[in-house]
Amino acid sequence: MPPAFIYFDLGNVLCYFSRPQEIRQVAELSGVPEDKVKDVLIGSHAILWQYERGELNDEQFYSEFCRLTGSGPDMAALLQADSDIFTLNTALLPLVANLEDSQIPLGVLSNISPSHWRLVTDGRYGILPRAFQTFALSYEIGVQKPDEKIYRRATELAGVPAERIFFVDDIEKNVAAARRCGWDAVQYTSPDALEQELRRRGVHCNF
Repeated sequence: MPPAFIYFDLGNVLCYFSRPQEIRQVAELSGVPEDKVKDVLIGSHAILWQYERGELNDEQFYSEFCRLTGSGPDMAALLQADSDIFTLNTALLPLVANLEDSQIPLGVLSNISPSHWRLVTDGRYGILPRAFQTFALSYEIGVQKPDEKIYRRATELAGVPAERIFFVDDIEKNVAAARRCGWDAVQYTSPDALEQELRRRGVHCNF
């Protein structure tokens, strides 16, 4: 039986992103060394993960960055430097378009901050958010993958039984957590491999 709902991860599935580029851009803007920026964003302070869990809003994320680095960049410029790190995975577009035609509802399940989400849905990428009906975002739900709470909430948002959800993510531990919650999940490697996984589940991909 084909899945009743398909969730895609965003980072390194629908879009590629560069963490080194993020750190470099923020460092150049703020005048703070890259190793300090890395520590503040994703190291011992990890304010980016707090931002992705919704524990900090835009203003709080900015204030914490300034406090921890002793810098004072423009807030809008900081959020832009932190966010403009994505490239659309164009090789996946034909498959997504085919799935749109199949009438299977599609969703995005992502660990993502508000500013990152605004950037990828600002119109620069035609499929985001147009091709998707449901968005299970860590900053709105309050936890990140692989916490099982995010999958349970995503199941509620999808409106179908857990066993009818198919999910693709590039990180194995996120796939394993989805399976523990009753989902059918695979690790993303390429559009061709994903197409084959879908065909095995009765989803016909005509491209």
